[in-house]
Amino acid sequence: MSDTEPKRVDEDIARAHFDTALNDHAQGFESFFFARFLGLNFEYLPLDAPDAEKDVCRLTFEVADVLRNPQGSLHGGAIASAMDISMGHLVNKVAGPGATIEMKVQFMRPVMTGTVTCEGRFTKRGRSLSFMESRVFRSDGKLAAQATATWKMPNP
Repeated sequence: MSDTEPKRVDEDIARAHFDTALNDHAQGFESFFFARFLGLNFEYLPLDAPDAEKDVCRLTFEVADVLRNPQGSLHGGAIASAMDISMGHLVNKVAGPGATIEMKVQFMRPVMTGTVTCEGRFTKRGRSLSFMESRVFRSDGKLAAQATATWKMPNP
């Protein structure tokens, strides 16, 4: 392969990544296939504070070759998916399954390697609609992307 040809993903590593997700998934929150494919780890903070806007769903995952775009950075779709999942899992944790109505994503800088941290939170929690945000940080702590979203809350 010449230096001008794109690097290919190692097939053995890609198959192992896919097989791990396939073997470890269950169609439920935190364990559904795509979350396992992205390699997401979930943490909820603090969920006992009197101010609901302090609740956070934190996801972490490693940049893997199967998640890279042609430029070699973490694909924007993987970033946007992680942000959507962070918000959706927080909604589920505090109120039950909700639905994304709309989401706007801003990408600030590329994520090339390391552990990615994504934090979803409420900016205003309502009974029928909630406004949320999610932020993605690179392993050096720099903000890589942020999203704002409107969520349909579950029926009471």
